[in-house]
Amino acid sequence: MADTTGSEMKSGSFMLEKFAKIFVAGHRGLVGSAIVRKLQDQGFTNLVLRTHSELDLTSQSDVESFFASEKPVYVILAAAKVGGIHANNTYPADFIGVNLQIQTNVIHSAYKNDVKKLLFLGSSCIYPKFAPQPIPESALLTGPLEPTNEWYAIAKIAGIKMCQAYRLQHQWDAISGMPTNLYGQNDNFHPENSHVLPALMRRFHEAKANNADEVVVWGSGSPLREFLHVDDLADACVFLMDQYSGFEHVNVGSGVEVTIKELAELVKEVVGFKGKLVWDCTKPDGTPRKLMDNSKLASLGWTPKISLKDGLSQTYEWYLENVVQQKQ
Repeated sequence: MADTTGSEMKSGSFMLEKFAKIFVAGHRGLVGSAIVRKLQDQGFTNLVLRTHSELDLTSQSDVESFFASEKPVYVILAAAKVGGIHANNTYPADFIGVNLQIQTNVIHSAYKNDVKKLLFLGSSCIYPKFAPQPIPESALLTGPLEPTNEWYAIAKIAGIKMCQAYRLQHQWDAISGMPTNLYGQNDNFHPENSHVLPALMRRFHEAKANNADEVVVWGSGSPLREFLHVDDLADACVFLMDQYSGFEHVNVGSGVEVTIKELAELVKEVVGFKGKLVWDCTKPDGTPRKLMDNSKLASLGWTPKISLKDGLSQTYEWYLENVVQQKQ
């Protein structure tokens, strides 16, 4: 009987095809831009890139026309509508609808136009709210989701299942990677809707610039979190495109836990803020621990290379050059 999971598919040719046409969807975002940099660094010369104004991925007819005319050999799907808790609560229809449209259009058109391999990227929010820690890939669909981002999570789970379904029915090489919390250049440093790491960096920088005496951070600082530099994720994506053709999605994380307090102290040091760090324990802490189990990816032969301290230093340099200077 044939292996219906498609695990018999051969890997290892991607790195040999430096001239193959590769479509990176979402190339201007945090993840997509890092993947483009990594591919260019590795010598790939035939990248197909489209801005949203050039190609609306939510339009089925536009996506079909694009694939029919461009005929990419490989696809990395890093395009998504993303946002924090407030955005997910305010625009739930957008978060489920837009992401389902993007995924369905790109995955189906890629299959129809004989794309050799597709990598779909999701998020660690696909896992149940009370998943075991560290979270293994097998925890998917074993319990209820975190209500604050379930609309986005449901769309991403559908993307994983769509890749698996096309593999089962069509023996098509579609794989999925699920990154942990990411940071790095091209991150969102917006004061209202950025994630914890860029938010801390911006607050410490502004406190330093204004000669403030202290920075107040919500909670006790005790929750444990995992962070991966986006350049490490890009490196893992190239590795998976070359080395992995399995049925199950793959976690992509650093495997290193840090408390929010340790993170804040590290950001404070990198930024050079000399004032006090004050914790407002009347404010909520959130989930006490969130760590991905990265043993599957490690067993395949990939581990991250950028330490949190080095990654923060690089990110702050980028922030100074690309966010602070542009405002001046």
